[in-house]
Order: sequence, then C-alpha cells, then structure tokens
Amino acid sequence: MKAIWGGGEWWWNLPSLRRRKADPRRRGRRNPDPRGRRRGPPPEPLSSSSESISHTRGWNIDFPFRQAAIAASLTLTGDTIAQVRSRIVDRRLRSPEPDNKGLIPDILMNHDWLRGLRIASYGFLLYGPGSHAWYQFLDQCMPKPTFANLSTKVILNQIVLGPCVIGIIFAWNNLWLRKLSELPSKYQKDALPTLLFGFRFWIPVSIVNFWMVPLSARVAFMSTCSIFWNFYLSTTMNK
Repeated sequence: MKAIWGGGEWWWNLPSLRRRKADPRRRGRRNPDPRGRRRGPPPEPLSSSSESISHTRGWNIDFPFRQAAIAASLTLTGDTIAQVRSRIVDRRLRSPEPDNKGLIPDILMNHDWLRGLRIASYGFLLYGPGSHAWYQFLDQCMPKPTFANLSTKVILNQIVLGPCVIGIIFAWNNLWLRKLSELPSKYQKDALPTLLFGFRFWIPVSIVNFWMVPLSARVAFMSTCSIFWNFYLSTTMNK
C-alpha cells in the first residue's frame, strides 16, 4: 500500500544520519591574547562530544508514532470505503429500487468494526514502523535525489517492499480470523494477483509523483492513491 506499499517517504522528514563536519575556519586558530588566557567558554568534556557523535551515527529506536498513526488512519479509511461500497452493492442486488432512507442506518449498524480494527492495527503496528525503517535505510544508502537513485528506490519498493507487504498483511488478516491453515491457498488465489496489480498501479504512480506532481501537492496525491490501494486490498482480502 503506499500506505500499505512503497513511497512512504512523502509523509515524514527523515533525520540526517551523517556526522557533522568540523568547521574548517576553526582549524589552526591561534589565541590572540598575549597573556595566554583562553577566551570564551571552556571546551566540552570528551565524553559529551563522543556521546553526540554516537547519537548522530546511530539509528533512532523510538517508536515512530506519527508514521504509525498515519498508516492506521489511511488503512482504516480505505477499509471503511470498501465496506460502504459493499453494503450499497448488496442493497441494490436485493432490490432493484432500494430504500435510500434506510441506507445510513444499515451501513452503521452492519459495519464490521472488527475488520476495520484488523487492518488499522496492521497499519499502526507493522506497516507504519516497518516502512519508516525501510525508507530511512534507502535514504541513508541513496541520499541524493538523482534519476538513478529515484529509479532504484522505485524498483526496490516493488521487488522487496511490495511482496513483503502483501505476504505480511494476508498472514495478519488470517491470523486474526484464525484461518492460518487456509493461508497457502489464500496466497495462491488472491495474494499473487494482488501483487501483480500492485506492480501495475504503483510504478506509474511513483513516476507521476516524482516527476509530474508539484512538491506542494504530493502529500494529497499520495494520500489519495494510498486510500484507493487500501480500499482494493481490503476488498481482496475479505472476499
């Protein structure tokens, strides 16, 4: 998904993982005081400077709550749209001229909140933190926004992140439903076609997002695409 598939780098600013370079102007600076007294504050202890260096070099191990919350909200929105659409289609199949007055109560009373919780928990606990770490890794390996780096990121999203996402979310859904024994057949019947559809959907979306959408509109564009993908994924998993 892009929440539930690649391209998640649009919703957060990744921290810099590179060590700060020393200011060359500070090298070789002599003490202008002829009496030998040092001006300015005393130098920081070696232990504190080493701690700051290790902090800039290390990974941020805090739970990415903002990314997890965004992923959960997008997956829940997509599933809600899928359920509402399914309810409308069922009403039309039952009656050629359904009563529109009872549509809203029917949707609210028959809404599967547990199904929404399943996919929202996946976005919050697994996809949000996992994709955050994935894009941190890509940005560390390929920090420059060149054509080669962007193309490599799009390819890696499809051949690495995409299959992992599809495999994990189908397993997560069947685990909640207590149907792990049916998972191999679910993979063969639904997961593989979903993965192939994801290739056809996300590769053009990524190209359009990187090269045609203005920077100020990328968040709205990718959010819309993510909701559609979550809608499709929820419909496929709950056939």
